Amino acid sequence: MTRTTKGYILGAVAAVSYGTNPLFAVPLYEVGMDVSSVLFYRYVFASMILGFIMLVRGESFRLDRRDIPLMMLNGILFALSSVLLFEAYNYMDVGIASTLLFVEPVFIALILWIFYRDRISLWTILSIVICLTGIVFLCNPGPGANVTAEGVTLVICSSLSYALYMVFINKSRIGRLHGSTITFYSLLFGLIVFAVRTNCFFEVQPVPSGLLPWACVIGISIIPTIVSLMTVAISIQYIGSVAVSILGALEPITGVMFGVLLFGEILTVRATIGIVLIICAVLTLVLTKNR
Repeated sequence: MTRTTKGYILGAVAAVSYGTNPLFAVPLYEVGMDVSSVLFYRYVFASMILGFIMLVRGESFRLDRRDIPLMMLNGILFALSSVLLFEAYNYMDVGIASTLLFVEPVFIALILWIFYRDRISLWTILSIVICLTGIVFLCNPGPGANVTAEGVTLVICSSLSYALYMVFINKSRIGRLHGSTITFYSLLFGLIVFAVRTNCFFEVQPVPSGLLPWACVIGISIIPTIVSLMTVAISIQYIGSVAVSILGALEPITGVMFGVLLFGEILTVRATIGIVLIICAVLTLVLTKNR
């Protein structure tokens, strides 16, 4: 198997694995756990697992004093993106939420244009228009689909928060750090958000007894977190960030499939049009950016 083939397989694994977030989160909501508790366990277990992997590989945990404030800010943005998305699952279909989250590359292009004076091309403007059209369709998907203004707002804010996280990595001094180091401290400093939301962790709910809740907690810490982060890093090394971004279209498709097949969500014609438009908008942006 060639490096290119491995890269495409790992890129697909990264996108699909991240799309499994609702697969593990929704069952935990159904047994009474709240968003902050679910994400607290996800971040704690994921940081422990990633820290162990870095230790075995001999990777550096070193962080300069000047990096700490920036890394803390990025960790908060990273955690906020998770909180907002997971809260949105309570207000709308998970498939539609996963698709709306996919507008993050469009937000990155806008942030770089507004704040860093990056040139914005006609293709970028076209992709933004297509994306906005797709959002309009998803905001009014028709009878049978569950979409609320609160849910849409939460997902859009989640996507914006993650876009800011990515821009700060790209434009600040912490961008020189190893990817594993950035992710580890993002998870660690992200716990600040959950400390605030749970009264310094005193209000974190215990995981209910039983195999399913614990399987979901471990699953959400490993599959959409560690597996996704590590496979995307290796895939970028093999085939480049553009190809990986294109494969990222599998992420919302995975969310839609889980929503329809496992959670009984209804995929309307208008919702399908919106999903296709948003995926086309992001692919247009990625491909023309590369050219």
